[in-house]
Amino acid sequence: MRFIIERSDEILTPIAGLSLVGHLMNKTSLKKRLSNTNVPGCIKPEISHFNIVSSYVGLLCHGKNDFDHIEAYRDDDFFAYAMGIDTVPSSPTLRQRLDQAAPTSGWDKIIMEESVDLLNKVGAPLTPITLGNGQNKRCYLPLDVDVSPFDNSKTKKEGSSRTYKGFDGFAPIFAYLGQEGYLVNLEFREGKDHCQNGTAVFLKNSIQYANRVSSLPLLVRMDSGNDSIENIMMFENSQTKTDYIIKRNLRKEKPEEWLKTAQKHGDKQTPREGKTVYTGSIYRKNSMLDKEIRIVFQVVERTILSNGQTLLLPEIEVDTYWTSLPDPEKDIIRLYHEHGTSEQFHSELKTDLDLERLPSGKFATNNLVLHLAALAYNILRILGQMTVKLPDQMVPLRKKAQRRRIRTVIQNLITMAAHIVKHSRQVKLRFGKQCAWWSVFNNINAALT
Repeated sequence: MRFIIERSDEILTPIAGLSLVGHLMNKTSLKKRLSNTNVPGCIKPEISHFNIVSSYVGLLCHGKNDFDHIEAYRDDDFFAYAMGIDTVPSSPTLRQRLDQAAPTSGWDKIIMEESVDLLNKVGAPLTPITLGNGQNKRCYLPLDVDVSPFDNSKTKKEGSSRTYKGFDGFAPIFAYLGQEGYLVNLEFREGKDHCQNGTAVFLKNSIQYANRVSSLPLLVRMDSGNDSIENIMMFENSQTKTDYIIKRNLRKEKPEEWLKTAQKHGDKQTPREGKTVYTGSIYRKNSMLDKEIRIVFQVVERTILSNGQTLLLPEIEVDTYWTSLPDPEKDIIRLYHEHGTSEQFHSELKTDLDLERLPSGKFATNNLVLHLAALAYNILRILGQMTVKLPDQMVPLRKKAQRRRIRTVIQNLITMAAHIVKHSRQVKLRFGKQCAWWSVFNNINAALT
């Protein structure tokens, strides 16, 4: 079949969903706060700071991070109208302004605060964890803290260095709130930085940000790279009192000694011949704390492999966790394993927003870019979770989900085609008859307007 190719005078857009992004940007105080900042070399800019920030967030919200991508939207009236700006900057202006603002203006802090406050303003859905039952039933919001190296190999970007993953890049740390994984704090770090450097302060700030979103108690979860008494002391502090689960680093502790401890204090199960699992908990005193800390353990002893091979020496596998929770060991272990979901959140930042290869050669600018990405990520997460709350028959997806992946939101809700009609000082978006996501878009638009 051959098509007749024509060009019409109609105004169309493939990114109608940016109007929803613009609605959410309008609920922030970014325009006012950014206008009050001092940017070196930029006293009276022709293009406002908010126009710069909003334009770049618009790019990020449909998966583009390269500054040059803005050129395609300079003459796009819909892009400007949707993002609530009067002028779309050129790529040199966009790059230069971010370079100027990044080192000293405090934009990263402002953007992080506004991103967090936006979650509160729109009542972003937050699903807590429930523990206990009856009178002992308690609800927590998980706060998952984790480092995720960004691979920027074969570049000469400032701050790019060897990470613990074995490649050159950066090692930012992130804090995600709730089972939905809203990003409430981040710190951009050089690749060579140890994951524990400055983490206690980062945790304090993350807890404060999380408390701006919800008053529910928090449960901080961290892996063994952050097994530090400094972190536990901060959690136990009366001003930042927070429950926690931290996987322990065994360091010089011998598996054989833990097997003896498990045999003495643990519950024994034999799921198959040649495999014994001990689960339990003990308490240990630390010289820097005036209380004992609970350690949950799971020790696996294998004498026969699953394929039937008999081992000459037993194989011992040990997992231990610091925790402030009083709940059964199986619940503690399960909750820690759920911490692994944060790897998906990292993936959405890196892949769905195309941010693993950061766009600038300057460390401070990439730090600012990552904070802008946090805002874009939260906006897309909000929109995605709004679709989750809609009736199943309205959302044209087969699988019911607890959380929408960022890529799904971009593909189905942001990159929507529409006909733009201007009439009587109004701008109308007309969607096609076969637009499967029309009902979803209309519902969310009504909720945000």
